[in-house]
Amino acid sequence: MAPKIFIDGEHGTTGLQIRTRMADRRDVELLSIPEAERRNPAMREDMLNNADIAILCLPDDASKEAVKMVAANNNVRVIDTSTAFRIHPDWAYGFAEMDSHQADKIKSARFVANPGCYPTGAIGLIRPLRAAGILPADYPVTVNAVSGYTGGGKQMIAQMENPDHQDAISAPHFLYGLPLTHKHVPEMTTHGLLDRAPIFSPSVGRFAQGMIVQVPLYLGDLAEGATLESLHAALTAHYSGQDIVQVIPLEESRSLPRVDAVELAGKDTMKLFVFGTPGAAQVNLVALLDNLGKGASGAAVQNMDLMLSA
Repeated sequence: MAPKIFIDGEHGTTGLQIRTRMADRRDVELLSIPEAERRNPAMREDMLNNADIAILCLPDDASKEAVKMVAANNNVRVIDTSTAFRIHPDWAYGFAEMDSHQADKIKSARFVANPGCYPTGAIGLIRPLRAAGILPADYPVTVNAVSGYTGGGKQMIAQMENPDHQDAISAPHFLYGLPLTHKHVPEMTTHGLLDRAPIFSPSVGRFAQGMIVQVPLYLGDLAEGATLESLHAALTAHYSGQDIVQVIPLEESRSLPRVDAVELAGKDTMKLFVFGTPGAAQVNLVALLDNLGKGASGAAVQNMDLMLSA
């Protein structure tokens, strides 16, 4: 009998992309609430409790409510895509490549917190260097990033695509999170193994899907003897054998004239780069991904598959 999967919030941006990825699969049974009934609490609770895995694509408070609905039903496992549980000690963090044991933690977990899109790129760059002892825990990390506008959900999609919207956005690129209190900062700090919260500067570009995350570093403030080559070697070793996260060879990176934010749009992979001049004092670590792929829906499906393989 095929496992039953219920996407709570299937009509939102993330939920729709999860459904698209699963449309042709016959190894699972998708439970679904008609859009007209999506606010029917009794039907929703029934669907949640009849699922083998519930994938929550909801705002934080609604996710917390859904978890309460299944708390007493140990037959239901949960993947939550909100920020509600990403640093909760009882939840497995759903970045399978984060360390060598993370995929096994996800496989055996009842509750899995899907990572945020920006943190996937930032942690993907930072954590291997922390694990290798190259990046000090108290380093003043900065994270600069640009995302496709679909990361803002249906509201931002309407603002960017409908010029008649009352809050229409005409800018080709804009910064936000200006008070430096973005909801992803605790996640980056905790899972990046940092003692100091990074300075995070997010932005949005006039493209639907895609993302670039940058972490610039001074080599002289890292572990003694750190070089562009040693940082690249640490990332390469960390992701050895992985097929979703790819570390681009240094020679290939040096030949690139640019990095295109939409290169991985529609894909569930991530590319990591180390840029800089050999012998120079600075490097720029760069992650390239789809904000709705490895940064959201693609990661949720990957985590679901890991849980089903247990």
